Amino acid sequence: MVDLVRHESFYETGTWIDESLGVYVGWSTRADSAADAMAVANERGDVNLFFSGEEFSEPETPGGLTGRRQRYRGNGPSYLAHVYETDRSFPAGLNGRFHGLVADRRRRTVTLFNDRYGMHRMYYHESKDAFYFAVEAKAILAVRPELRTVDARGLGEFIACDCVLENRTIFQGLQLLPPAAAWVFRDGGILTRNTYFRPLEWENQEALDPERYYEELRDVFAHNLPRYFNGRQPVGVALTGGLDTRAIMAWRNAAPETLRCYTFGGMFRDCQDVVVARQVAKMCGQGHLVIPVASEFLSRFAHYAERSVYLSDGCVDVRRSPDLYLSEKARQIAPVKIVGTYGSELLTQVPTFKPVKPAPGLFSSELLAHVQQAESTYAEARREHPVTFAAFRQSPWWHHGVLALEETQLTVRSPYLDNEFVRTVFRAPRHPRGNGDVRLRLISEGSPMLRRIRTDRGVGGSSGPLLATACRALLELTFKAEHAYDYGMPQWLARIDHLLSWLHPERVFLGRHKPFHFRVWYRDALSEYVRETLLDSRAMSRPYLNRNGLEATVRGHLNGHRNYTAEIHKVLTLELIHRLFIDSR
Repeated sequence: MVDLVRHESFYETGTWIDESLGVYVGWSTRADSAADAMAVANERGDVNLFFSGEEFSEPETPGGLTGRRQRYRGNGPSYLAHVYETDRSFPAGLNGRFHGLVADRRRRTVTLFNDRYGMHRMYYHESKDAFYFAVEAKAILAVRPELRTVDARGLGEFIACDCVLENRTIFQGLQLLPPAAAWVFRDGGILTRNTYFRPLEWENQEALDPERYYEELRDVFAHNLPRYFNGRQPVGVALTGGLDTRAIMAWRNAAPETLRCYTFGGMFRDCQDVVVARQVAKMCGQGHLVIPVASEFLSRFAHYAERSVYLSDGCVDVRRSPDLYLSEKARQIAPVKIVGTYGSELLTQVPTFKPVKPAPGLFSSELLAHVQQAESTYAEARREHPVTFAAFRQSPWWHHGVLALEETQLTVRSPYLDNEFVRTVFRAPRHPRGNGDVRLRLISEGSPMLRRIRTDRGVGGSSGPLLATACRALLELTFKAEHAYDYGMPQWLARIDHLLSWLHPERVFLGRHKPFHFRVWYRDALSEYVRETLLDSRAMSRPYLNRNGLEATVRGHLNGHRNYTAEIHKVLTLELIHRLFIDSR
Protein backbone atom coordinates (compact mmCIF):
# COMPACT_ATOMS: atom_id res chain seq x y z
CA MET A 1 0.00 0.00 0.00
CA VAL A 2 2.80 2.43 0.83
CA ASP A 3 4.68 1.69 -2.37
CA LEU A 4 1.60 2.55 -4.43
CA VAL A 5 1.40 6.08 -3.02
CA ARG A 6 5.11 6.84 -3.41
CA HIS A 7 4.83 8.59 -6.76
CA GLU A 8 8.14 10.45 -7.01
CA SER A 9 11.76 9.92 -6.03
CA PHE A 10 11.60 12.92 -3.67
CA TYR A 11 8.93 11.22 -1.51
CA GLU A 12 9.78 9.81 1.91
CA THR A 13 7.97 6.78 3.35
CA GLY A 14 7.66 4.87 6.59
CA THR A 15 5.54 2.45 8.60
CA TRP A 16 4.46 2.11 12.23
CA ILE A 17 2.72 -0.86 13.86
CA ASP A 18 1.15 -1.47 17.24
CA GLU A 19 -0.34 -4.95 17.26
CA SER A 20 -1.72 -4.49 20.79
CA LEU A 21 -3.98 -1.71 19.45
CA GLY A 22 -4.58 -3.50 16.17
CA VAL A 23 -3.32 -0.58 14.09
CA TYR A 24 -0.98 -0.63 11.08
CA VAL A 25 0.04 2.74 9.62
CA GLY A 26 2.12 3.63 6.58
CA TRP A 27 2.85 7.02 5.05
CA SER A 28 4.33 8.68 2.02
CA THR A 29 5.09 12.39 1.89
CA ARG A 30 7.11 14.91 -0.10
CA ALA A 31 10.53 15.49 1.45
CA ASP A 32 10.79 18.68 3.53
CA SER A 33 7.02 19.21 3.49
CA ALA A 34 5.20 20.20 6.69
CA ALA A 35 4.26 16.59 7.49
CA ASP A 36 7.50 14.73 6.76
CA ALA A 37 8.40 14.17 10.44
CA MET A 38 6.35 11.04 11.15
CA ALA A 39 5.56 9.71 13.63
CA VAL A 40 5.31 12.28 16.42
CA ALA A 41 4.78 11.41 20.09
CA ASN A 42 4.32 12.99 23.48
CA GLU A 43 7.11 12.93 26.09
CA ARG A 44 5.91 9.67 27.66
CA GLY A 45 5.66 7.95 24.32
CA ASP A 46 2.13 6.66 24.96
CA VAL A 47 0.49 8.94 22.36
CA ASN A 48 1.60 8.65 18.74
CA LEU A 49 0.19 10.93 16.08
CA PHE A 50 0.36 10.71 12.29
CA PHE A 51 -0.56 13.81 10.31
CA SER A 52 -0.84 14.64 6.62
CA GLY A 53 -1.53 18.12 5.29
CA GLU A 54 -0.97 21.52 6.89
CA GLU A 55 -2.35 23.30 9.95
CA PHE A 56 -2.63 27.09 10.28
CA SER A 57 -4.33 27.87 13.59
CA GLU A 58 -3.28 30.63 15.97
CA PRO A 59 -0.09 30.08 18.00
CA GLU A 60 -2.05 30.51 21.25
CA THR A 61 -3.63 27.15 22.04
CA PRO A 62 -5.00 25.29 25.06
CA GLY A 63 -2.35 24.32 27.57
CA GLY A 64 0.13 27.08 26.77
CA LEU A 65 1.52 25.48 23.62
CA THR A 66 2.70 28.69 21.97
CA GLY A 67 6.36 27.66 22.03
CA ARG A 68 5.66 24.20 20.68
CA ARG A 69 3.64 25.66 17.80
CA GLN A 70 6.47 28.00 16.95
CA ARG A 71 8.87 25.03 16.79
CA TYR A 72 6.48 23.38 14.33
CA ARG A 73 7.52 25.85 11.67
CA GLY A 74 10.85 24.07 11.44
CA ASN A 75 10.33 20.62 12.88
CA GLY A 76 6.97 19.32 11.68
CA PRO A 77 3.65 19.00 13.54
CA SER A 78 5.12 17.55 16.76
CA TYR A 79 3.01 19.92 18.89
CA LEU A 80 -0.20 18.21 17.72
CA ALA A 81 0.37 15.27 20.07
CA HIS A 82 0.26 17.74 22.95
CA VAL A 83 -2.79 19.52 21.53
CA TYR A 84 -4.53 16.15 21.53
CA GLU A 85 -3.70 15.67 25.21
CA THR A 86 -4.81 19.12 26.38
CA ASP A 87 -7.73 19.96 24.07
CA ARG A 88 -10.75 17.75 24.73
CA SER A 89 -12.40 18.97 21.49
CA PHE A 90 -9.45 17.81 19.33
CA PRO A 91 -9.30 18.13 16.34
CA ALA A 92 -12.01 20.83 16.28
CA GLY A 93 -9.46 23.58 16.99
CA LEU A 94 -7.27 22.78 13.99
CA ASN A 95 -7.32 24.96 10.88
CA GLY A 96 -6.31 23.73 7.44
CA ARG A 97 -6.62 20.78 5.07
CA PHE A 98 -5.46 17.59 6.76
CA HIS A 99 -6.19 14.12 8.01
CA GLY A 100 -4.48 12.05 10.65
CA LEU A 101 -4.52 9.27 13.20
CA VAL A 102 -3.86 9.25 16.95
CA ALA A 103 -2.87 6.03 18.72
CA ASP A 104 -3.48 6.44 22.46
CA ARG A 105 -2.10 3.55 24.54
CA ARG A 106 -3.47 4.98 27.79
CA ARG A 107 -7.06 4.87 26.57
CA ARG A 108 -6.46 1.90 24.27
CA THR A 109 -8.04 3.87 21.41
CA VAL A 110 -7.18 4.90 17.88
CA THR A 111 -8.77 8.06 16.44
CA LEU A 112 -9.00 8.67 12.69
CA PHE A 113 -9.78 12.30 11.78
CA ASN A 114 -9.86 14.79 8.92
CA ASP A 115 -10.48 18.50 8.30
CA ARG A 116 -13.94 20.02 8.57
CA TYR A 117 -14.30 20.42 4.79
CA GLY A 118 -13.22 16.89 3.90
CA MET A 119 -10.68 18.39 1.47
CA HIS A 120 -7.76 16.17 2.50
CA ARG A 121 -9.46 13.01 1.38
CA MET A 122 -9.41 9.68 3.21
CA TYR A 123 -10.77 6.53 1.55
CA TYR A 124 -11.97 3.59 3.60
CA HIS A 125 -13.44 0.11 3.29
CA GLU A 126 -15.05 -1.93 6.04
CA SER A 127 -14.80 -5.72 5.83
CA LYS A 128 -15.41 -8.52 8.29
CA ASP A 129 -11.72 -8.87 9.05
CA ALA A 130 -10.42 -5.28 9.05
CA PHE A 131 -11.02 -1.57 8.51
CA TYR A 132 -8.88 -0.30 5.62
CA PHE A 133 -8.08 3.40 5.16
CA ALA A 134 -5.79 5.24 2.76
CA VAL A 135 -5.17 8.66 1.26
CA GLU A 136 -5.60 7.15 -2.21
CA ALA A 137 -8.06 4.56 -3.45
CA LYS A 138 -5.41 2.58 -5.30
CA ALA A 139 -3.75 1.58 -2.02
CA ILE A 140 -6.91 -0.17 -0.82
CA LEU A 141 -7.66 -1.63 -4.25
CA ALA A 142 -4.24 -3.27 -4.18
CA VAL A 143 -5.09 -5.38 -1.12
CA ARG A 144 -8.83 -5.75 -1.79
CA PRO A 145 -9.00 -6.49 -5.53
CA GLU A 146 -12.69 -7.40 -5.33
CA LEU A 147 -13.37 -3.65 -5.01
CA ARG A 148 -12.08 -3.03 -8.53
CA THR A 149 -15.66 -2.64 -9.76
CA VAL A 150 -17.31 0.52 -11.02
CA ASP A 151 -20.11 1.87 -8.83
CA ALA A 152 -23.00 2.71 -11.18
CA ARG A 153 -24.28 5.64 -9.12
CA GLY A 154 -20.82 7.16 -8.77
CA LEU A 155 -20.25 6.70 -12.51
CA GLY A 156 -23.49 8.51 -13.31
CA GLU A 157 -22.48 11.40 -11.06
CA PHE A 158 -19.04 11.62 -12.63
CA ILE A 159 -20.54 11.78 -16.13
CA ALA A 160 -23.09 14.43 -15.14
CA CYS A 161 -21.02 16.58 -12.78
CA ASP A 162 -17.31 15.85 -13.46
CA CYS A 163 -17.10 14.51 -9.90
CA VAL A 164 -18.69 11.98 -7.55
CA LEU A 165 -21.04 13.53 -5.02
CA GLU A 166 -21.47 13.15 -1.27
CA ASN A 167 -19.14 10.54 0.30
CA ARG A 168 -19.24 8.06 -2.55
CA THR A 169 -16.48 7.10 -4.97
CA ILE A 170 -16.43 5.64 -8.43
CA PHE A 171 -15.47 2.25 -6.92
CA GLN A 172 -18.08 -0.05 -5.42
CA GLY A 173 -17.56 -0.67 -1.70
CA LEU A 174 -15.06 2.16 -1.31
CA GLN A 175 -16.23 5.27 0.55
CA LEU A 176 -14.87 8.56 1.84
CA LEU A 177 -14.45 9.59 5.44
CA PRO A 178 -17.13 12.30 5.89
CA PRO A 179 -16.02 15.88 6.65
CA ALA A 180 -15.10 16.74 10.25
CA ALA A 181 -14.84 13.07 11.21
CA ALA A 182 -13.21 11.88 14.43
CA TRP A 183 -13.86 8.14 14.40
CA VAL A 184 -12.67 6.24 17.45
CA PHE A 185 -11.56 2.58 17.28
CA ARG A 186 -10.86 0.06 20.01
CA ASP A 187 -9.59 -3.49 19.53
CA GLY A 188 -9.70 -3.02 15.76
CA GLY A 189 -13.42 -2.15 15.69
CA ILE A 190 -15.27 1.16 15.45
CA LEU A 191 -16.32 2.49 18.84
CA THR A 192 -17.87 5.82 17.77
CA ARG A 193 -18.32 7.72 14.49
CA ASN A 194 -18.05 11.25 15.85
CA THR A 195 -18.51 14.47 13.88
CA TYR A 196 -16.78 17.43 15.54
CA PHE A 197 -18.24 20.21 13.36
CA ARG A 198 -21.38 20.88 11.32
CA PRO A 199 -21.86 23.85 8.93
CA LEU A 200 -25.06 24.75 10.77
CA GLU A 201 -22.85 26.20 13.53
CA TRP A 202 -21.73 28.91 11.10
CA GLU A 203 -25.02 29.21 9.24
CA ASN A 204 -26.77 30.31 12.45
CA GLN A 205 -24.57 33.38 12.89
CA GLU A 206 -26.16 36.80 12.67
CA ALA A 207 -25.75 38.54 9.31
CA LEU A 208 -23.78 41.80 9.35
CA ASP A 209 -24.48 45.10 7.61
CA PRO A 210 -22.29 45.71 4.51
CA GLU A 211 -19.77 48.01 6.18
CA ARG A 212 -19.20 45.90 9.26
CA TYR A 213 -19.02 42.75 7.14
CA TYR A 214 -16.31 44.24 4.96
CA GLU A 215 -14.31 45.40 7.98
CA GLU A 216 -14.43 41.97 9.63
CA LEU A 217 -13.56 40.19 6.39
CA ARG A 218 -10.65 42.57 5.76
CA ASP A 219 -9.28 42.19 9.28
CA VAL A 220 -9.48 38.40 9.15
CA PHE A 221 -7.88 38.24 5.70
CA ALA A 222 -5.04 40.62 6.60
CA HIS A 223 -4.36 38.97 9.96
CA ASN A 224 -4.29 35.39 8.67
CA LEU A 225 -2.56 35.85 5.31
CA PRO A 226 1.08 35.93 6.58
CA ARG A 227 0.87 32.42 8.06
CA TYR A 228 0.27 30.98 4.57
CA PHE A 229 3.68 32.25 3.50
CA ASN A 230 5.52 30.71 6.48
CA GLY A 231 7.49 27.48 6.45
CA ARG A 232 10.83 26.00 5.54
CA GLN A 233 10.33 25.90 1.77
CA PRO A 234 10.33 28.66 -0.86
CA VAL A 235 6.87 29.94 -1.80
CA GLY A 236 5.60 30.74 -5.28
CA VAL A 237 2.43 32.63 -6.22
CA ALA A 238 0.36 31.35 -9.16
CA LEU A 239 -0.85 34.70 -10.46
CA THR A 240 -3.91 34.99 -12.69
CA GLY A 241 -5.71 37.89 -14.27
CA GLY A 242 -8.52 37.76 -11.72
CA LEU A 243 -9.15 39.33 -8.34
CA ASP A 244 -8.38 36.49 -5.92
CA THR A 245 -4.60 36.32 -6.31
CA ARG A 246 -4.42 40.09 -6.69
CA ALA A 247 -6.02 40.57 -3.26
CA ILE A 248 -3.33 38.27 -1.88
CA MET A 249 -0.59 40.36 -3.51
CA ALA A 250 -2.17 43.61 -2.30
CA TRP A 251 -2.14 42.55 1.33
CA ARG A 252 1.06 40.55 1.30
CA ASN A 253 2.98 43.71 0.39
CA ALA A 254 6.19 41.71 0.04
CA ALA A 255 9.62 43.27 -0.31
CA PRO A 256 10.80 43.55 -3.95
CA GLU A 257 12.13 40.36 -5.58
CA THR A 258 11.13 38.13 -2.63
CA LEU A 259 8.21 36.30 -4.23
CA ARG A 260 8.41 33.79 -7.06
CA CYS A 261 5.44 34.64 -9.31
CA TYR A 262 4.36 32.69 -12.37
CA THR A 263 1.39 32.22 -14.69
CA PHE A 264 0.36 29.43 -17.02
CA GLY A 265 0.34 30.35 -20.70
CA GLY A 266 -0.63 28.89 -24.06
CA MET A 267 0.84 28.19 -27.47
CA PHE A 268 -0.64 30.95 -29.67
CA ARG A 269 -0.08 34.21 -27.76
CA ASP A 270 0.05 35.68 -24.27
CA CYS A 271 -3.42 35.10 -22.85
CA GLN A 272 -5.09 37.71 -20.65
CA ASP A 273 -4.00 35.88 -17.50
CA VAL A 274 -0.38 36.36 -18.55
CA VAL A 275 -0.83 39.97 -19.66
CA VAL A 276 -2.52 41.06 -16.45
CA ALA A 277 -0.41 38.93 -14.07
CA ARG A 278 2.77 40.35 -15.56
CA GLN A 279 1.53 43.88 -14.79
CA VAL A 280 0.58 42.91 -11.24
CA ALA A 281 3.98 41.33 -10.57
CA LYS A 282 5.83 44.33 -12.00
CA MET A 283 3.82 46.80 -9.93
CA CYS A 284 4.61 44.73 -6.82
CA GLY A 285 8.31 44.69 -7.66
CA GLN A 286 8.38 40.93 -8.20
CA GLY A 287 9.80 38.83 -10.99
CA HIS A 288 7.38 36.90 -13.19
CA LEU A 289 7.69 33.72 -15.26
CA VAL A 290 5.36 32.19 -17.84
CA ILE A 291 5.00 28.40 -17.95
CA PRO A 292 3.56 27.54 -21.37
CA VAL A 293 1.54 24.50 -22.40
CA ALA A 294 2.72 23.81 -25.93
CA SER A 295 4.37 21.15 -28.08
CA GLU A 296 6.26 19.45 -25.24
CA PHE A 297 3.00 18.68 -23.43
CA LEU A 298 1.20 17.55 -26.58
CA SER A 299 4.04 15.20 -27.51
CA ARG A 300 3.66 13.52 -24.10
CA PHE A 301 -0.10 13.76 -23.77
CA ALA A 302 -0.57 10.00 -23.42
CA HIS A 303 1.76 9.99 -20.42
CA TYR A 304 0.12 12.96 -18.70
CA ALA A 305 -3.44 11.82 -19.43
CA GLU A 306 -2.89 8.34 -18.02
CA ARG A 307 -0.77 9.61 -15.14
CA SER A 308 -3.40 12.21 -14.16
CA VAL A 309 -6.21 9.66 -14.05
CA TYR A 310 -4.01 7.27 -12.07
CA LEU A 311 -2.68 9.79 -9.54
CA SER A 312 -6.14 11.22 -8.85
CA ASP A 313 -7.83 7.78 -8.62
CA GLY A 314 -10.05 8.81 -11.53
CA CYS A 315 -11.23 12.00 -9.82
CA VAL A 316 -10.25 14.22 -12.76
CA ASP A 317 -10.85 13.76 -16.45
CA VAL A 318 -8.07 14.06 -18.98
CA ARG A 319 -8.73 17.74 -19.68
CA ARG A 320 -6.96 18.44 -16.37
CA SER A 321 -3.80 16.61 -17.46
CA PRO A 322 -2.06 19.95 -18.22
CA ASP A 323 -2.29 20.67 -14.48
CA LEU A 324 0.09 17.79 -13.78
CA TYR A 325 2.52 19.00 -16.42
CA LEU A 326 2.38 22.56 -15.07
CA SER A 327 2.76 21.41 -11.47
CA GLU A 328 5.98 19.61 -12.38
CA LYS A 329 7.28 22.86 -13.87
CA ALA A 330 6.03 24.97 -10.96
CA ARG A 331 7.84 22.77 -8.44
CA GLN A 332 11.12 23.76 -10.09
CA ILE A 333 10.28 27.38 -9.26
CA ALA A 334 9.03 26.79 -5.70
CA PRO A 335 7.77 23.67 -3.89
CA VAL A 336 4.94 25.65 -2.23
CA LYS A 337 2.25 27.25 -4.37
CA ILE A 338 -0.10 30.04 -3.21
CA VAL A 339 -3.40 30.12 -5.14
CA GLY A 340 -6.57 32.17 -5.08
CA THR A 341 -8.79 29.12 -5.41
CA TYR A 342 -12.10 29.19 -3.46
CA GLY A 343 -12.09 33.00 -3.18
CA SER A 344 -14.59 33.86 -5.90
CA GLU A 345 -16.66 30.74 -5.17
CA LEU A 346 -17.14 31.77 -1.54
CA LEU A 347 -17.52 35.51 -2.01
CA THR A 348 -19.74 35.55 -5.10
CA GLN A 349 -21.50 32.24 -4.31
CA VAL A 350 -21.67 31.37 -8.01
CA PRO A 351 -21.27 27.59 -8.45
CA THR A 352 -18.37 26.38 -10.57
CA PHE A 353 -20.07 23.19 -11.72
CA LYS A 354 -23.53 21.88 -12.49
CA PRO A 355 -24.95 18.73 -14.09
CA VAL A 356 -24.62 18.50 -17.86
CA LYS A 357 -26.63 16.09 -19.97
CA PRO A 358 -24.42 13.84 -22.15
CA ALA A 359 -24.88 13.65 -25.91
CA PRO A 360 -27.76 11.33 -26.88
CA GLY A 361 -26.90 7.86 -28.11
CA LEU A 362 -23.54 7.60 -26.36
CA PHE A 363 -24.42 5.95 -23.03
CA SER A 364 -26.75 3.09 -22.20
CA SER A 365 -30.24 3.74 -20.85
CA GLU A 366 -29.29 2.03 -17.57
CA LEU A 367 -26.45 4.47 -16.99
CA LEU A 368 -28.56 7.47 -18.02
CA ALA A 369 -30.90 6.65 -15.13
CA HIS A 370 -27.98 7.22 -12.74
CA VAL A 371 -27.08 10.42 -14.59
CA GLN A 372 -30.61 11.65 -13.95
CA GLN A 373 -30.32 10.64 -10.29
CA ALA A 374 -27.13 12.73 -10.09
CA GLU A 375 -29.10 15.78 -11.19
CA SER A 376 -31.50 15.26 -8.29
CA THR A 377 -28.64 14.80 -5.80
CA TYR A 378 -27.01 18.00 -7.02
CA ALA A 379 -30.30 19.92 -6.85
CA GLU A 380 -30.75 18.81 -3.24
CA ALA A 381 -27.26 20.03 -2.33
CA ARG A 382 -27.94 23.40 -3.97
CA ARG A 383 -30.87 23.96 -1.62
CA GLU A 384 -28.40 24.32 1.24
CA HIS A 385 -26.92 27.62 2.37
CA PRO A 386 -24.88 28.94 -0.61
CA VAL A 387 -21.68 29.24 1.44
CA THR A 388 -22.21 25.73 2.80
CA PHE A 389 -22.48 24.47 -0.76
CA ALA A 390 -19.36 26.36 -1.88
CA ALA A 391 -17.13 25.38 1.06
CA PHE A 392 -18.42 22.01 2.21
CA ARG A 393 -19.83 20.47 -0.98
CA GLN A 394 -18.31 22.01 -4.07
CA SER A 395 -14.79 22.25 -2.67
CA PRO A 396 -14.34 18.59 -1.56
CA TRP A 397 -16.37 17.16 -4.45
CA TRP A 398 -15.37 19.18 -7.50
CA HIS A 399 -12.07 20.84 -6.52
CA HIS A 400 -10.52 17.80 -4.86
CA GLY A 401 -9.35 16.03 -8.02
CA VAL A 402 -7.21 18.88 -9.33
CA LEU A 403 -5.90 19.64 -5.85
CA ALA A 404 -4.89 16.00 -5.34
CA LEU A 405 -3.18 16.01 -8.73
CA GLU A 406 -1.22 19.18 -8.00
CA GLU A 407 -0.22 18.02 -4.54
CA THR A 408 1.59 14.98 -5.92
CA GLN A 409 4.20 17.55 -6.96
CA LEU A 410 3.98 20.50 -4.54
CA THR A 411 2.18 21.97 -1.55
CA VAL A 412 -0.87 24.07 -2.45
CA ARG A 413 -2.14 26.76 -0.07
CA SER A 414 -5.14 29.06 -0.26
CA PRO A 415 -5.96 31.65 2.42
CA TYR A 416 -9.58 31.64 1.27
CA LEU A 417 -10.34 28.26 2.89
CA ASP A 418 -9.06 29.47 6.25
CA ASN A 419 -11.59 28.57 8.95
CA GLU A 420 -11.93 32.12 10.23
CA PHE A 421 -12.32 33.54 6.72
CA VAL A 422 -15.06 31.04 5.79
CA ARG A 423 -16.82 31.60 9.11
CA THR A 424 -16.86 35.34 8.40
CA VAL A 425 -18.23 34.87 4.88
CA PHE A 426 -21.26 33.17 6.44
CA ARG A 427 -22.05 36.56 8.02
CA ALA A 428 -22.34 38.35 4.68
CA PRO A 429 -25.34 40.65 4.14
CA ARG A 430 -28.43 38.82 2.98
CA HIS A 431 -28.06 40.18 -0.55
CA PRO A 432 -24.26 40.34 -1.11
CA ARG A 433 -24.44 40.89 -4.87
CA GLY A 434 -26.11 44.24 -4.34
CA ASN A 435 -23.17 45.45 -2.26
CA GLY A 436 -20.45 45.18 -4.91
CA ASP A 437 -17.47 42.85 -5.03
CA VAL A 438 -15.63 43.05 -1.71
CA ARG A 439 -12.46 41.86 -3.44
CA LEU A 440 -12.21 45.15 -5.37
CA ARG A 441 -12.42 47.06 -2.10
CA LEU A 442 -9.88 44.73 -0.49
CA ILE A 443 -7.45 45.42 -3.34
CA SER A 444 -8.08 49.16 -3.22
CA GLU A 445 -7.35 49.34 0.48
CA GLY A 446 -4.39 46.95 0.38
CA SER A 447 -2.72 48.49 -2.68
CA PRO A 448 -4.43 51.34 -4.58
CA MET A 449 -1.95 50.86 -7.43
CA LEU A 450 -3.12 47.29 -8.05
CA ARG A 451 -6.72 48.51 -8.18
CA ARG A 452 -5.80 50.50 -11.30
CA ILE A 453 -5.09 47.34 -13.30
CA ARG A 454 -8.17 45.86 -14.99
CA THR A 455 -8.80 42.12 -14.71
CA ASP A 456 -8.67 39.61 -17.54
CA ARG A 457 -12.42 40.22 -18.04
CA GLY A 458 -12.15 44.01 -17.89
CA VAL A 459 -13.29 44.56 -14.28
CA GLY A 460 -11.75 47.51 -12.45
CA GLY A 461 -8.98 49.63 -13.86
CA SER A 462 -8.36 53.37 -13.73
CA SER A 463 -9.76 54.44 -17.12
CA GLY A 464 -12.88 56.56 -17.50
CA PRO A 465 -16.37 55.02 -17.50
CA LEU A 466 -16.79 55.05 -21.27
CA LEU A 467 -13.41 53.50 -22.01
CA ALA A 468 -13.82 50.98 -19.17
CA THR A 469 -17.19 49.88 -20.54
CA ALA A 470 -15.78 49.49 -24.05
CA CYS A 471 -12.76 47.55 -22.77
CA ARG A 472 -14.91 45.20 -20.75
CA ALA A 473 -17.28 44.64 -23.66
CA LEU A 474 -14.37 43.81 -25.96
CA LEU A 475 -12.83 41.36 -23.51
CA GLU A 476 -16.20 39.69 -22.93
CA LEU A 477 -16.62 39.40 -26.68
CA THR A 478 -13.23 37.76 -27.18
CA PHE A 479 -13.85 35.48 -24.20
CA LYS A 480 -17.16 34.25 -25.56
CA ALA A 481 -15.80 33.99 -29.09
CA GLU A 482 -12.94 31.80 -27.92
CA HIS A 483 -15.31 29.57 -25.97
CA ALA A 484 -17.62 29.29 -28.99
CA TYR A 485 -14.74 28.42 -31.26
CA ASP A 486 -13.19 25.87 -28.95
CA TYR A 487 -15.00 23.94 -26.21
CA GLY A 488 -18.50 25.23 -26.91
CA MET A 489 -18.53 25.28 -30.72
CA PRO A 490 -22.05 24.48 -32.04
CA GLN A 491 -22.29 21.47 -34.33
CA TRP A 492 -23.32 23.52 -37.37
CA LEU A 493 -20.33 25.82 -36.94
CA ALA A 494 -17.94 22.86 -36.69
CA ARG A 495 -18.74 21.97 -40.31
CA ILE A 496 -17.98 25.52 -41.48
CA ASP A 497 -14.77 25.60 -39.47
CA HIS A 498 -13.73 22.35 -41.14
CA LEU A 499 -14.30 23.85 -44.60
CA LEU A 500 -12.18 26.87 -43.66
CA SER A 501 -9.41 24.90 -41.97
CA TRP A 502 -6.91 25.93 -44.66
CA LEU A 503 -7.18 29.50 -43.29
CA HIS A 504 -6.19 28.33 -39.77
CA PRO A 505 -8.96 30.30 -38.00
CA GLU A 506 -7.76 28.95 -34.64
CA ARG A 507 -4.92 31.46 -34.78
CA VAL A 508 -7.49 34.25 -34.71
CA PHE A 509 -9.70 33.02 -31.88
CA LEU A 510 -7.65 30.81 -29.58
CA GLY A 511 -5.24 31.75 -26.80
CA ARG A 512 -6.71 35.12 -25.89
CA HIS A 513 -8.11 33.87 -22.57
CA LYS A 514 -7.47 30.14 -22.26
CA PRO A 515 -4.18 28.20 -22.57
CA PHE A 516 -5.77 24.78 -23.32
CA HIS A 517 -7.54 24.03 -26.62
CA PHE A 518 -8.76 20.47 -26.53
CA ARG A 519 -11.28 20.65 -29.38
CA VAL A 520 -8.52 21.44 -31.84
CA TRP A 521 -5.99 19.24 -30.04
CA TYR A 522 -8.24 16.16 -30.19
CA ARG A 523 -9.00 16.82 -33.85
CA ASP A 524 -5.40 17.34 -34.90
CA ALA A 525 -2.33 16.73 -32.69
CA LEU A 526 -3.97 14.11 -30.46
CA SER A 527 -6.18 12.42 -33.04
CA GLU A 528 -4.08 9.26 -33.29
CA TYR A 529 -4.11 8.74 -29.51
CA VAL A 530 -7.88 9.31 -29.33
CA ARG A 531 -8.53 6.95 -32.22
CA GLU A 532 -6.31 4.16 -30.94
CA THR A 533 -7.70 4.40 -27.40
CA LEU A 534 -11.43 4.80 -28.03
CA LEU A 535 -11.89 2.71 -31.18
CA ASP A 536 -10.04 -0.16 -29.55
CA SER A 537 -12.07 -3.34 -29.03
CA ARG A 538 -11.84 -2.99 -25.25
CA ALA A 539 -13.29 0.52 -25.23
CA MET A 540 -16.01 -0.38 -27.70
CA SER A 541 -17.19 -3.26 -25.49
CA ARG A 542 -17.76 -1.32 -22.24
CA PRO A 543 -21.26 -2.21 -21.02
CA TYR A 544 -22.39 1.36 -20.31
CA LEU A 545 -21.48 2.62 -23.81
CA ASN A 546 -23.39 2.28 -27.06
CA ARG A 547 -20.86 1.00 -29.57
CA ASN A 548 -22.33 2.82 -32.57
CA GLY A 549 -22.72 6.03 -30.60
CA LEU A 550 -19.09 5.91 -29.46
CA GLU A 551 -17.81 5.31 -32.97
CA ALA A 552 -19.92 8.15 -34.39
CA THR A 553 -18.71 10.49 -31.64
CA VAL A 554 -15.02 9.76 -32.20
CA ARG A 555 -15.08 9.76 -36.00
CA GLY A 556 -17.30 12.84 -36.16
CA HIS A 557 -14.91 14.86 -34.02
CA LEU A 558 -11.69 13.62 -35.62
CA ASN A 559 -13.09 14.34 -39.10
CA GLY A 560 -13.77 17.90 -37.98
CA HIS A 561 -17.48 17.81 -38.81
CA ARG A 562 -18.68 17.73 -35.20
CA ASN A 563 -17.67 19.04 -31.78
CA TYR A 564 -17.64 16.28 -29.17
CA THR A 565 -14.90 17.68 -26.93
CA ALA A 566 -16.82 17.16 -23.69
CA GLU A 567 -17.83 13.63 -24.66
CA ILE A 568 -14.27 12.65 -25.58
CA HIS A 569 -13.08 14.00 -22.22
CA LYS A 570 -15.49 11.66 -20.47
CA VAL A 571 -15.14 8.46 -22.47
CA LEU A 572 -11.36 8.79 -22.66
CA THR A 573 -11.19 9.20 -18.88
CA LEU A 574 -13.54 6.28 -18.26
CA GLU A 575 -11.51 4.05 -20.54
CA LEU A 576 -8.33 4.93 -18.66
CA ILE A 577 -10.06 4.24 -15.33
CA HIS A 578 -10.93 0.79 -16.62
CA ARG A 579 -7.44 0.05 -17.87
CA LEU A 580 -5.64 1.41 -14.81
CA PHE A 581 -7.92 0.19 -12.02
CA ILE A 582 -10.60 -2.24 -13.17
CA ASP A 583 -9.08 -4.48 -15.86
CA SER A 584 -5.81 -4.80 -13.96
CA ARG A 585 -7.33 -6.89 -11.19
